[in-house]
Amino acid sequence: MTDLSDLPPVLPGRGALTGPGLPLLVALALWVYAVRHTDVSRLDDYGLVSALHPAFWAGLAVLTAGFFRTVRDPRRPGAWGAAYVLGLLVMERATQAVLYPTPLYAWAWKHDAVIDHLLTAGGLQTADQVGDMAVYDQWPGFFAAQAALVRLLGVESSTMFMAWWPLVSSLMLLLPLLLIYRTFTEDRRLIWTAVWLFYVANWVGQDYFSPQSVAYALHLGVLAVVLRRFGRSAAGGAGPRPAVWTVLVTLLVTAIVISHQLTPGMLVVCLLALCLSRGHRDWVPVATTVVIFLAWCLTAALPFLSAAMPDMIRSVGDVGANVETGYGATPTGTGAVATSWAARLLSGSVLLLAAAGVLRRRVLRHRARPLLLIAAAPLPMVAASSYGSEMIFRVLLFMLPGAAFFAAAAILPRAGAPAADPAQETGSARSTLPATGRWGSATWVPLGALLVGTLAFVPAYSGKDRINYFPPQEVSLVRQLFDRAPDGSLVVAANRNYPLAYDSYGSVDHYWFLDDARSHVDEIVARPAATLATDMAGVERPARAYLLLTQGQYANSEMNGQLTKAQLDRIRASVAASPRFELVAENSAGWLYELNKSGGAER
Repeated sequence: MTDLSDLPPVLPGRGALTGPGLPLLVALALWVYAVRHTDVSRLDDYGLVSALHPAFWAGLAVLTAGFFRTVRDPRRPGAWGAAYVLGLLVMERATQAVLYPTPLYAWAWKHDAVIDHLLTAGGLQTADQVGDMAVYDQWPGFFAAQAALVRLLGVESSTMFMAWWPLVSSLMLLLPLLLIYRTFTEDRRLIWTAVWLFYVANWVGQDYFSPQSVAYALHLGVLAVVLRRFGRSAAGGAGPRPAVWTVLVTLLVTAIVISHQLTPGMLVVCLLALCLSRGHRDWVPVATTVVIFLAWCLTAALPFLSAAMPDMIRSVGDVGANVETGYGATPTGTGAVATSWAARLLSGSVLLLAAAGVLRRRVLRHRARPLLLIAAAPLPMVAASSYGSEMIFRVLLFMLPGAAFFAAAAILPRAGAPAADPAQETGSARSTLPATGRWGSATWVPLGALLVGTLAFVPAYSGKDRINYFPPQEVSLVRQLFDRAPDGSLVVAANRNYPLAYDSYGSVDHYWFLDDARSHVDEIVARPAATLATDMAGVERPARAYLLLTQGQYANSEMNGQLTKAQLDRIRASVAASPRFELVAENSAGWLYELNKSGGAER
């Protein structure tokens, strides 16, 4: 491990305590002021970026500069690095929970509906009972755990706490990340900078209330245990490995397998890649994962996989499916394009920094080779499946722990030797330290890179909040719909981007016409009321057929290049003028129409 014993001791004093903490306190004070003076009632195509008070950006800059100044001084206690990272997580992941009165993300609301249905039905159900939604009953781990949590807390539903899930799930990643990085270095500067870069580059948005968020934390936990307790270096070259670590890996893998479809596959490729390293050529973890994964796929998950396997096989090698799907798939408008480019440039910059770290740090490249293999292992998955056009984002997510470590090595080129080989570094630890009071180009350049990356996270992560945020009025309107809809009713909407979209999915059917063939969407645009009335005419009394148009649907359609606001307005105006439809509810966030079968004919 890196030997820091030759560093001069730091005597505890007022300067040692207040100096590192002052920027952190100032940053948090600016954050509090900013969230108290930010109005999210009228979001534009830049999402939260343009709505945030300028004090937020100042606070984030102060936090980053304070972190860099503190962490680059190895004489500072490691607790300061943890404090700054926690401050970063508060500003990154808690801001939305504080600002928005309702939870974000249509998918989070969908998962709440699954939990509610599980509590109501009292058990798992088949496709004959709930149709396509049965896939969630075939991977019930996350939902069963959340249902138990709802009962334990005595709350009405998971909406009571799911707005805070991004912060919670991000905190869940901290311990396994630290364990992984401490496997390869004891240099606190390198460890905490890698952790900082990981959180900054993790804009993909899989930290929301979802099975992926928990499965990913468990994935990192498995890697941490395998890296530290399996292989020749962990076993010390003598004696059997304690069975407790095999049992722990088995439990973690089981929790992953029963909760999420993709993460077990990613774990398998990462563990296989580790076997390419002589120091970690242990087949017990990968064999355990494969056996548990296959056992679940051939039993509980078999109904879904049997139906989906032909499409999955056809998608192998279809890399183009990762970039285009459905009716329109191109970000439209200045805000959407800027957000998309911010995300791409952020990920690209971190990957380039990681490549620089690999090339420049020969000893680190050698000693941390397992981490390099883990970072590269997910890449072939891009060609394996489109995963609903999201595979490229998931690959970036699973590459990130290794990429962030080597990117940190590039920012801190003298950040210490890798584990177990300090002798190969030139000079002592003291001689490689930058002078704390000197700020030359070797300091300003990495600080600038860290600052730009940290600021770029905000548009990459929150730039689409116009799509992801549903105001209380929209939630209220959709609740009115499901409160009045009898069993067997049909809800028609442009897309599924609205809260409670899957509420009562066991008794109410849904049809999102932008998921349909392009030719049929063109028919709806040309003759809206007549075409929609025909689509909805098959519902028999006492069930009802409803058309729901909301603010969230408008935002998603416009910003993703589907239908423009003018086209959606034309659809709504046609329906409003038709005798076949009756307006039954409306507010500032949308309109709800019911098909009136006794109405006159369309003209």
